[in-house]
Amino acid sequence: MKILLTAINAKYIHSNPAIYYLKSYAKEYRDYIELAEYTINQYTDDILQSIYRKRPTMLAFSCYIWNISMVEEIIREYRKLDDSVKIWLGGPEVSYDPEECLKRLPEIDGIMIGEGEATFEELASYYLKQEDWNADCKTGDVSKTLADIEGIAYRRENGEINKSSAREPMDFSRLPFLYKEAMELSEFSNRIIYYETSRGCPFSCSYCLSSIDKRVRFRDLDLVYQELGLFLDKKVAQVKFIDRTFNCKKSHAMGIWQFIKEHDNGITNFHFEIAADILDEEQLSLLETLRPGLIQLEIGVQSTNDRTIGAINRRMDLFKVSENVDRIKKADNIHQHLDLIAGLPFEDYTSFGTSFNEVYAMRPDQLQLGFLKVLKGSYMEEVSKEYGIVYKAKPPYEVLYTKWLSYDDVIRLKGVEEMTEVYYNSGQFKETLAFIEHFIKSPFHFYEDLAKFYETSGLFGLNHNRIRRYEILLEYLIERFDSKVVSVAKQMMIFDLYKRERLKTRPSFAPYPEEYKKVFKAYLTSQGTNKKGEQLHLEHFDYDIIEAASTGNIVEKDLIIKFDYQKKTILHGEAEFTILTQKEIETMKCEENI
Repeated sequence: MKILLTAINAKYIHSNPAIYYLKSYAKEYRDYIELAEYTINQYTDDILQSIYRKRPTMLAFSCYIWNISMVEEIIREYRKLDDSVKIWLGGPEVSYDPEECLKRLPEIDGIMIGEGEATFEELASYYLKQEDWNADCKTGDVSKTLADIEGIAYRRENGEINKSSAREPMDFSRLPFLYKEAMELSEFSNRIIYYETSRGCPFSCSYCLSSIDKRVRFRDLDLVYQELGLFLDKKVAQVKFIDRTFNCKKSHAMGIWQFIKEHDNGITNFHFEIAADILDEEQLSLLETLRPGLIQLEIGVQSTNDRTIGAINRRMDLFKVSENVDRIKKADNIHQHLDLIAGLPFEDYTSFGTSFNEVYAMRPDQLQLGFLKVLKGSYMEEVSKEYGIVYKAKPPYEVLYTKWLSYDDVIRLKGVEEMTEVYYNSGQFKETLAFIEHFIKSPFHFYEDLAKFYETSGLFGLNHNRIRRYEILLEYLIERFDSKVVSVAKQMMIFDLYKRERLKTRPSFAPYPEEYKKVFKAYLTSQGTNKKGEQLHLEHFDYDIIEAASTGNIVEKDLIIKFDYQKKTILHGEAEFTILTQKEIETMKCEENI
């Protein structure tokens, strides 16, 4: 017998913790269990062929909003190839209404509902004993039927659909380490590891399935330390905690942050989703001491509209969020990602613009704009008609319009989202944006207007390289701003470009000043070896760009900046730069003349 636990992930670098949990818990049957991970970017036919070559006796899929359409297509086709295989589904996309799913998909045999580790172990035992493939199996009961297994919905031989009693959530510390076998095989060298130390959430956000189970179960910290130690020993690139609100229990969060600080390997990065407003002085003080790049924080603000926050059953002290985000930012050691959701109750286009501006003012490293997804089983689904929320019938069930936000507005916000992603979240235009912001109505208006420019110029939907993005921004600025602002912005772009890397080819808008070519060459030669010289770059500016970015003041000034690519910031990967003094400039000129 072969049981194939199958995951179809959003990207290759992702992993699916669910299938690793199932296999690790059903340890007695591990010799019969194989894991298979694919991505939604693969051809369905390639996945179908791969599964067929494995010839599973039981085929199980982990189902989410991003893969359910693909899973259903594969199931329908695979059933034509093998009418005897037992096909089971699990995961949030099929757990809420399993009877409906079984009716819609006559090709499947059953659905594991909710937490699946113990359920899957019993299913594996049932099928092994039923077919007598494992006569030496020491647990389970040969006379056991599917009706005896808690937490499933299944189809009887006569086609009747049955649902067993619900399974009580287990002690989270009873679960074995999900990645033990995989880590020994070094399967995660180039992938993100998803890891959890708690299940459930104490909050009741109406759009989130985690709010259904308000009981939070924590994994014993001694076990967590052992497991984190393995990640650190293996020097994995990133561990992404999937705890819904990681810091909801202070002692738990503090223990883990202290552990990774004390055992930091200088490589591994840890990602946490937190509630920023409940951070206290002790937590903030500890966070300030962490190595730059050791952790990153994701903070779901979602909206700054008080009525919206109340309608989605969320509790948040916005002032405290802003204060703590600023405190962490000043330490310059932690990436912060702040999230907004468009399409929430009582949030119209203008209100969302206000939310955007208020979160933008917090200066996160990334500002993520998402659109409401009305998930099956969520409270938001229950009240969607009351709020006039109309959403797509197929996954990911994204909002189309609401009482307050028209579909035209949604389209406009999609443009704002793309411009924010390209120009703000990329980190490639940091100083240019800082300068431009002194001359705009508001950040939201700027990204909205930039999206209009893209739309009218036919620029959406095309593949633009990095330099082209700079050129487009310059074209936009030429249309919207006076020539002096454009001249400074152009030099800001050159500064942004060279701060990130030593370009092999200069962009068209950055001609190299002839009078400085020989001077710069002489200086770089004087720095010693060619290798060292190749790690330096000198750039001349006609304006005090540092002052311009900071205050918006335009001051003409001969400025020469040296970029050192051997000294890059850990957090943002930017070259260290220094402004040469007038004395250094005169010395360079003299040396070149000699």
